[in-house]
Amino acid sequence: YSCKNTIHLQYVNGKKKKTIKNIHCLSVFIFLCLNSQGVRKSYREVIDVSWGDPHRAGVKPLSFVRQVLAACLYPQLMDGDKLMVDVKQRAQRLLETCAGGSVGSYSDTAGIPQIIQSVSEYILRRDGGVPCHPENIYITPGSQWALTVTNILKVLVNSEASPRTGVLIPVPCHSTTIVSLTALGAVAVPYYLSEERGWALEVEMLQQALDSAKGVCNPVALYIINPGNPAGNYVQSRKCIQEVIHFAAEKKLFLLADEVYQDCVYGKESEFVSYKRALAEIGAPLSDTVELASFHTASKGLMGECGLRAGYVELVNLDPAVMKYIDNLFSNSCPVLGQVALDVMVNPPQPGDPSYPLYLKHIRASLAENVRRVEEVINSFPSFSCQSLEGGAFAFPRVFLPPKAIEKAKAGLQPDTFYCMRLLEEAGLLFSPGTEYGQMEGTYHIRFCIMTPTDTMEEILKRLSTFHKQFMREFILFASATERETK
Repeated sequence: YSCKNTIHLQYVNGKKKKTIKNIHCLSVFIFLCLNSQGVRKSYREVIDVSWGDPHRAGVKPLSFVRQVLAACLYPQLMDGDKLMVDVKQRAQRLLETCAGGSVGSYSDTAGIPQIIQSVSEYILRRDGGVPCHPENIYITPGSQWALTVTNILKVLVNSEASPRTGVLIPVPCHSTTIVSLTALGAVAVPYYLSEERGWALEVEMLQQALDSAKGVCNPVALYIINPGNPAGNYVQSRKCIQEVIHFAAEKKLFLLADEVYQDCVYGKESEFVSYKRALAEIGAPLSDTVELASFHTASKGLMGECGLRAGYVELVNLDPAVMKYIDNLFSNSCPVLGQVALDVMVNPPQPGDPSYPLYLKHIRASLAENVRRVEEVINSFPSFSCQSLEGGAFAFPRVFLPPKAIEKAKAGLQPDTFYCMRLLEEAGLLFSPGTEYGQMEGTYHIRFCIMTPTDTMEEILKRLSTFHKQFMREFILFASATERETK
């Protein structure tokens, strides 16, 4: 699952071969760009869709969010008539929650109490009335901070234990999660998602992962990502979630539910069901005993305010003594502007509000069209396979590379990294290779964000199509020429 390679590259000036050890693949992309200056390309700009960052990809920020933020930063804006009434009302209400009426003041370490209350009410509505207690919610600088930097994992992992603590993680999975586990002295225990079933989670694979951990570590937690990420695609059904909960209860595993793309569901038959809701619907004794941490954020999903770094974690069924310890861990409060954005996410404009007609409409329409086009175009290539995009923010198609391309790549790179490097250099598209996240042996993938304007996505697909045809032609012809020379 390492995202690092030993790479052998030829400088553009041809003077000498350079060996670079233990370097992130994206750094290699930058290396290529810097050493290609002055070379004429077929494109005018690089399109970077390697991140789950809609604004980087050209999606315009939501007006209501930015106007509320602006009014909170500079309250004099509310004196004129340029802002809609609901914007002024929201900004005024939020400023009243801040010490001294200013977003420049400190907030409580768990978050501004009134915003925590808004989050609690949002969860209550989302889960059909399942009780939600504000004292179990912590607002954090993004969901990954709550999970990996020190907090929830630090509670679960005993760095001095023998055998070491284990955490089951999906494959594909972000390398940051694995790095964080390793830094804490834990063992990442991989369970593979089923690509053939659209990257579905199967309980049988969880059992295989547990079996593989025997004698190696002591698994204490199960990390779930729903809707899927980094692979995207899959949205777990209620039945699947309840099967996972029963498995966790039987094996005494703490559930870590990463649900940051819960608003990004596209499949006609798909529905987001939170792990907390599914747990409550199972009923006692599991609903009172299975320990769960649920993560969400304004930094991802439809809001896409990545730079504001604001999210929350809700803790369910934890021992009161542990909760007191967690109070001390969550000592770095989320920046107040991030909390303001989070309040808007969990309490958006409602029907009848002046800002409602435009809120999220253009983003949802663009995403629906992008999903349709990505599936249509990618699956038109004979050497690509893209599972149905049911949810999330990414496409993670499999690419079937010619043997000669694989052979050439393995002189210094993983084959899909080689493909992505060529794609950047020749088509100006910055994608991520599947090897960055882990994948079944002998399979190769590329990953790119689908949260872009529709015209940008059309340009991406056009460039990818042209490049892929040339790439495949090059290595198929190369193979044919090699065979003739051999004969």
